[in-house]
Amino acid sequence: MRISVIGCGYLGAVHAACMAKLGHDVVGIDIDERKVSELSAARAPFFEPGLEELLKEVQETGRLSFTSDMSAAKGSDVHFICVGTPQKKGENAADLTYVDSAMLRLLPHIEPGNVVAGKSTVPVGTATRLSTLMADQECGAHLVWNPEFLREGHAITDTLSPDRFVYGVIDGSEDHPAVAVLDDVYATPLEAGTPRLVMDHSTAELVKTAANSFLATKISFINAMAEVCEATGADVTRLADAIGLDDRIGRKFLQAGIGFGGGCLPKDIRAFMARAGELGADQALTFLREVDAINMRRRTRVVELTRELCGGSLLGTRITVLGAAFKPASDDVRDSPALSIAAQLQLQGADVTVTDPKAIANAARRFPELHYEQDVDLAVSNSDVLLLLTEWEQYRALDPYLLTSKVASPRILDGRNVLDAGKWRAAGWTYRGLGRP
Repeated sequence: MRISVIGCGYLGAVHAACMAKLGHDVVGIDIDERKVSELSAARAPFFEPGLEELLKEVQETGRLSFTSDMSAAKGSDVHFICVGTPQKKGENAADLTYVDSAMLRLLPHIEPGNVVAGKSTVPVGTATRLSTLMADQECGAHLVWNPEFLREGHAITDTLSPDRFVYGVIDGSEDHPAVAVLDDVYATPLEAGTPRLVMDHSTAELVKTAANSFLATKISFINAMAEVCEATGADVTRLADAIGLDDRIGRKFLQAGIGFGGGCLPKDIRAFMARAGELGADQALTFLREVDAINMRRRTRVVELTRELCGGSLLGTRITVLGAAFKPASDDVRDSPALSIAAQLQLQGADVTVTDPKAIANAARRFPELHYEQDVDLAVSNSDVLLLLTEWEQYRALDPYLLTSKVASPRILDGRNVLDAGKWRAAGWTYRGLGRP
């Protein structure tokens, strides 16, 4: 099939490459000329494992191209909208400027029978509004909402072998023409057994926001338990192991630490609350305010624990922060808890050095006042305290015995609870975890 992908940021670039991998002829369209140039040269403008290799592979087949010209969408059978929906400045609501702009610019190039598939995370009701706009233009195309469920660091696998497909069509019917078209687009993973659910527009939109809200709630729940554990001397990691064995609960997303960040969970739960308020259903989501509050409180708690490790004062203390990205296998620093903590520590008088395998360039643009060092050995040299805040494998694998000779004082705060506390203490380190005795 011929496919256009509107918006070539994180979601769109990965989706375009993966659709070409599935055998379709794909054109990626973005208004950012620099991004188009990079992608056209098979260079990913962000770090995602395996993406550059995939771009090179599919571009050599001639099935993938990138342009800033929206007219290139003409002639495609399916148009995927993959633009961002950031949080509005000074508000909780989602900013739909890019979604609306993409649709308005695309409309003149849509042909009868085409399918427009929205993948962006949007407030419930957006698809119905856009569907009405398309009907008013009498373009003869169909709108389906087809939310994405990508995990940064696993985006290619999650696109080619997802755990489910969701199709939101205006009548929620299996007989809707867009269903058969998307079944052709996703024929390979569907034949491999990926489940596929068809529903109405509103339900499809809610699937993504509800899923993200549940995951955020689960993370904040275990972090709330960490606060209780710290007050009682209990161990939150053993607590999580025990309750995680209940198959109704599960162990995933029960890792206590510094909380969640990134470009999805924080802004999505806030946008969900804002939209519920507009619909008069705000009381149904009041619990998400506490989910958000618990998450933000973790950052303050890390600063407090670091001050305790430093003997009560941060002034002049040399601190090394291991990790700047909001999660490993990513260079994304949007709402990164690690960077937020590093900045707070510096504001309180500490001398902070940040290191990260992939995210230093992005971090430096976000917080230029911090000091950055790519080399881990140089970053930890003469440090008074280490803070492990992003659980990159190379940080988890650090040898505490070898590291002792490099630092000024062997003290570490494990903000992700991923290190072997016994091993580090045996090597002479003062070890602190979150919610651990």
